[in-house]
Amino acid sequence: MPPRSHATDGPLSAKSDTASSGREQSRRRVIEAAVDLLTRGGRDAVTTRAVADAAGLQPPAIYRLFGDKDGLLDAVAEHGFAAFLATKHVNPDPEDPIEDLREGWDVAAEFGLANPALFTLMYAEPTRTGSAAFHAGMEILMGRIRRLAAGGRLRVDERLAAQIIHATVRGAVLTWLSLPEYRRDPALLTALRESMVAAVTNERPAVRDTGPAGAARALRASLPEQTSLSGAEQHLLGEWLDRLAADG
Repeated sequence: MPPRSHATDGPLSAKSDTASSGREQSRRRVIEAAVDLLTRGGRDAVTTRAVADAAGLQPPAIYRLFGDKDGLLDAVAEHGFAAFLATKHVNPDPEDPIEDLREGWDVAAEFGLANPALFTLMYAEPTRTGSAAFHAGMEILMGRIRRLAAGGRLRVDERLAAQIIHATVRGAVLTWLSLPEYRRDPALLTALRESMVAAVTNERPAVRDTGPAGAARALRASLPEQTSLSGAEQHLLGEWLDRLAADG
C-alpha cells in the first residue's frame, strides 16, 4: 500500500516556491535600483528610502531582504564582482602568457574606469572581497600565474604575484578616479601595468624546458650553491630532483 501523502503538501510547496521566487525578484529589483542610483549619484545617493522608491517597495522591505544598508551594499558589491567576472576571457593555452597577463590586467582596469562608483564600492573596503564571484575571479588570475610558473617565467612566489597584480590594478584605478579629469594621464595606467609585469615575470624563461622536468633540472643545477639546507637535506632533495628530471 503506497504511503499516504498529505493533501496540503502540493499547495504548500507551490506557495513556498512562489514566495521564494517573489523574494528573489524583489532582491533583483532592489539591487538593480541600488546600482542605478550608485552609478548616477554615487554612494551617498544609495539611501534605503531612495532605493525602495526606485524599486517600487516600502523601506521596511529593504531590511527584510538585506538586514540593513550594509547588507544591501554587500549585495551590490557581489553584483559588481559577478559582472566583472563575466567580462573575463579565459584562454587555457595562450601563445604568450605574459601578453595574456597584460590583457587580463587591462580588462580589470577597463572595468573599473567604466564603472567608477561600483568599482570603488567593490574594492575600497577589504570586507567586500569575500564574495564567491570575487574568489572565482581570483582563480582565473591564479590560472594565469600558474601558466607563467610552469613556463619558467614567474619571478616571485605565486601568492605574492597574485597580490602584486591585484594591488597594482586596484591602485591604478582608484588613483585614476581620485584625480581631476585634466590630470588623468593614460601613461599612469601603462606604467603601473608594466611595473607589475617587470616585478612578477622573467623576460626570458628561467628554465630551458617548461614543466616539472625543466624546473627540476634548473633547481638541481643551482642546488650546490644553496646554504639554507643541510648536507643531508641537499642530498635528499637532489635525489627527488634527479627523479623528476629523468621523467622528462
